[in-house]
Amino acid sequence: MSGREYPSHPRIGVGVVLFRENAVLLIRRGTPPRLGEWSLPGGGQELGETVEETARREILEETGLAIDGALTFVEVVDAIVRDEAGRVRFHYTLIDFAGLAPDGVAVAGGDCAALAWVPLATLDELPLWDRTRAVIGKAASLLGQRSL
Repeated sequence: MSGREYPSHPRIGVGVVLFRENAVLLIRRGTPPRLGEWSLPGGGQELGETVEETARREILEETGLAIDGALTFVEVVDAIVRDEAGRVRFHYTLIDFAGLAPDGVAVAGGDCAALAWVPLATLDELPLWDRTRAVIGKAASLLGQRSL
């Protein structure tokens, strides 16, 4: 994706909160922004692609899991990162969905440096962006997962 840093317009990103047995699938980001941090799997929407198509493609690319079940809309998050001078370095409009993980083994792929199934009960022990933590909590509530 070209023009990620100092873009001329916001980029659309789609993330997915995937649950399996009261755990959530998180990826360690392999690219900026938030390089090396834990986050939801997902990525940029491509021209001609619906946001749900983006969600399914990105999950497949980053985790090897093919979602054929329903996805539930969770929230839209504005992710704006400014540099020291106040200029917009990154600007993403993030559209987050939630779903239940299909059977199969998740394997890190794409620009995902690592992945892990994190039990919801231990989520507070992991350094996460506050907005990511809030989206996971809302998704857990929407899908009837054990509360955080």
